[in-house]
Amino acid sequence: MMMDGRKAYGIKESIMIFKSLIKPKETLTTLSEDATLAEALTVLEDSGYRCVPVLDPTGTLFRGNIYKMHLYRHKSRGGDMSLPVTALLKNATKFISIKASFYTVFFTIRDLPYIAVLDGDNHFYGILTHNSLLKLLAEAWNVNAGSYVLTIRVPDERGDLSTLAKEITRFTQIVNVISLAPHDDQTKEILFTLPADVDETRLNRIVKRLNRRGYEVVEIEDLHP
Repeated sequence: MMMDGRKAYGIKESIMIFKSLIKPKETLTTLSEDATLAEALTVLEDSGYRCVPVLDPTGTLFRGNIYKMHLYRHKSRGGDMSLPVTALLKNATKFISIKASFYTVFFTIRDLPYIAVLDGDNHFYGILTHNSLLKLLAEAWNVNAGSYVLTIRVPDERGDLSTLAKEITRFTQIVNVISLAPHDDQTKEILFTLPADVDETRLNRIVKRLNRRGYEVVEIEDLHP
């Protein structure tokens, strides 16, 4: 029962984090699907946005996004600007639930300036912008609470993360860990952020210990040079 409680808490906490980053519908510039292309272009030019959400006439259902570049292209080719905005609608299936997991959010938004967010009734709630997600990731990196970031290259084998963490915690706590696979040679890079109280002397001891255990520290980044 305790495990179920922790799971429920974790899900609720995740929803609260993302909800705090969402720009609610009431604060946004949106268009109704019955607006014309000419009206859409005026709204985009006046607002300065490169795209805005398009909703149904009731303002509750997400229909897609309209982009300034597509409007300009259509107009430059002599297209009919009196057509409804739905004629150039994009990203109609690009949306997430307000209860979506981090991985769903990350992989859905990666090619978009923002992702539409729907509430529990599948009504348009607001948007989560690319910049907001990047800000969240930057905060998770704990730059302000860290001293150095160690990048350690390891074979993609079982147990390396556990062993590295054990070796580093002989000397200090670990603020943050990120595992990346930037290469195609069956290796991965594990980035450990060390806390602010780690000085150069202790850093050198950590690196020496890792090298002695056969681990390659490929980069050391000083977060506050």
